[in-house]
Amino acid sequence: MIMHAGEILKRRGLLSDEQLAQSRSSDATSVVQAAITLGYVDEREALKALAEEVGLEYVDLRERDIDLSALEGFPQKLIYRQSLFPIGYEDDSIVVATSDPLDLYPLDEASAATGKNIIPVVAERAEIARLMNRHLGVGSETVEDLMAAKADDEGVELLEKIETDGSELSEMAQEASVVRLVNEILLEAIQSRASDVHIESQSGGLVIRYRIDGILHPQPTPPEINRFQAAIVSRLKIMARLNIAEKRLPQDGRIKLRVHGREVDIRMSVIPMIHGEGIVMRILDKSSMVFDLQGLGMSREIYERFSKIIEFPHGIVLVTGPTGSGKTTTLYSSLLQIQSPETKIITTEDPVEYQLDGINQIQVHSKIGLTFAHSLRSILRHDPDIVLVGEIRDLETAENAIQASLTGHLVFSTLHTNDASGAFTRMSDMGVEPFLVAGTVEAVMAQRLIRRLCKHCRESYTPSKLDAPSDFPWDDLGDRQVFRSVGCRECRGVGYTGRMGIYELLVANDDIRQLALDRKSSWEIRKESVKAGMRTLRMDAWDKVVAGSTSVDEVLRVTKGEAL
Repeated sequence: MIMHAGEILKRRGLLSDEQLAQSRSSDATSVVQAAITLGYVDEREALKALAEEVGLEYVDLRERDIDLSALEGFPQKLIYRQSLFPIGYEDDSIVVATSDPLDLYPLDEASAATGKNIIPVVAERAEIARLMNRHLGVGSETVEDLMAAKADDEGVELLEKIETDGSELSEMAQEASVVRLVNEILLEAIQSRASDVHIESQSGGLVIRYRIDGILHPQPTPPEINRFQAAIVSRLKIMARLNIAEKRLPQDGRIKLRVHGREVDIRMSVIPMIHGEGIVMRILDKSSMVFDLQGLGMSREIYERFSKIIEFPHGIVLVTGPTGSGKTTTLYSSLLQIQSPETKIITTEDPVEYQLDGINQIQVHSKIGLTFAHSLRSILRHDPDIVLVGEIRDLETAENAIQASLTGHLVFSTLHTNDASGAFTRMSDMGVEPFLVAGTVEAVMAQRLIRRLCKHCRESYTPSKLDAPSDFPWDDLGDRQVFRSVGCRECRGVGYTGRMGIYELLVANDDIRQLALDRKSSWEIRKESVKAGMRTLRMDAWDKVVAGSTSVDEVLRVTKGEAL
């Protein structure tokens, strides 16, 4: 039967003799799946050809109305084991989606189990899996296995050996089915491009949410998962080498995984809450990260100016913004752009998120006294040319960074401020003398991340002047139209795919340094910066709208209007 499927695709011109032979020699379970994986044929085209061959209908499940009542009485083991999903009724028959139109045995089994006639339709395996997760919940397959004490391998490999204390809770967390359930939650998050996983203990039970492109998306979970809440939390704590017996204090840890050949680091934080422990995991997918300053979304003008600044021989360059705004990516990209064999670069970070070749990185350990300030003092004895301090959090770190810049080093660091002009007042508020701030800070880059419109479904329209914000750039728009989000199969119905940066680059000139020296407000510094040519975050975001990269709604979500 598998051979027949390959021959069908070959006869219809979708596979050559050579491609068919290579697909047959693959380790995949079917020739068709091998051909799809190898990139020889598009899954949709292959399934359409097979469906037509056997006289079945091909359906796009994203455009099909799903009657969930068909799930009642349908055996879940067939949904999970055979990738079947009942999508509705036709008279007294159940319409069932399958991704293998040539395998009739599971359909016969479904008919026998339900006592009804089965009408098969053909759909993509990924779309069937999406329906499973959406309507049955993340981890629902594994919950069924937990109830039956059955386990399977999910292809998630821990890169560090874990240790257990032999307690009953520890043993429960190490059961194969619990391991599989946790692996499935992590795997689904990674495949969804989530940056964070939130596992929250609430009065109604366990809630799982994924942060994708900056927005939290609740994940449906089966009610039965609440019975295994303690085991899930304990398993994650064991993976992160945390104390599973400690449930009163916050704990931080790190998990190193290999998922389908990709190395993934996960930073985990556990905090005790009213209804149990809450977990947040930051996913750092090494294989998906590209540190390219030019590709971060900067306008040509900002990129060219910033590229010159990061080549200064000394001074302080600050990147500001809230947590998760891409500051680390900007700093890493800057270091890699100016890196050379003639230049020694040392960083001190908490934590070291990505390891960079050719750059010396120090992991801060506050518990043993290795703080930013302490490590920075030691760094200067190693004759660096460029220093990166993960964050300026206190007066001591700020003073050490300034001393480093005054002794001929270029210092990069981050601050938590809302805009670029606030960096000067923030450092002064820490206790740094204003003349030192004014004399050493060369530039401040404020940034945010804004979602990109999906290129496959974005929709052009002409905005109304009555509905548009008062600062909408009508003059820049001209005769062009703007775009808004719609949602399609490519973007999972969200309307956006990926993110890019919006930037506000403040370059210190004599007037700005004088305002900083005189302890003037950040508003006055901002006003002078705009007068000197600085484009604000809001302005840069409007440029992205005019270019068709993002929507008006995104600009309003991420930035605020300001009167200057």
